Amino acid sequence: MPLFVWILIGVVCIIVIWFITAYNSLVKLRVLVDEAFSGMDIFMKKRNDLIPNLVETVKGYMAHEAQTLDSVVAARHKVMSTRSAEPIENRIKCENELSGALTRLMAVAEQYPDLKADSQFTNLSGQLAAVETDISQARKYFNGSVRQYNTRIAVFPVSIVARIGSFTKKPFFELADAGERDVPLVSF
Repeated sequence: MPLFVWILIGVVCIIVIWFITAYNSLVKLRVLVDEAFSGMDIFMKKRNDLIPNLVETVKGYMAHEAQTLDSVVAARHKVMSTRSAEPIENRIKCENELSGALTRLMAVAEQYPDLKADSQFTNLSGQLAAVETDISQARKYFNGSVRQYNTRIAVFPVSIVARIGSFTKKPFFELADAGERDVPLVSF
């Protein structure tokens, strides 16, 4: 066989090996993103489990704040109904709505000294604060994984493999809008 045939076979083998390596690295990164979301999901489930007890504790003190309580309950219900059946984008949106409702609830609760002194409320709000910290850390890990994955699928020549393998960009877990970044104002 002529030399150029051997060279051509060598080049084809190198391209095939590179393609397989690039594809496998993209699969590993996609699994890493899924694992990161799953870890964050565990903490969000823990938060969702705390909410009914917190709402029941607050109800007795804040009877005239029904709208605030209803928004928390509705947001929690929406989150629970989107569990794993929905795309990540929808789940992120629902989780952001729940976070906003909880922030408003805690801001309103600050206006009730008796409620703040209640041991069950103090315990539940402490647990909620700890879970929120865990969720925050898990979001950082998730967003780092998404950044790494999105960068990898966008960089040439791996982007060719990503397109062929149907690897699509993943969303970051961030606040839905600028209004959620502001501390809610509560006045009576």
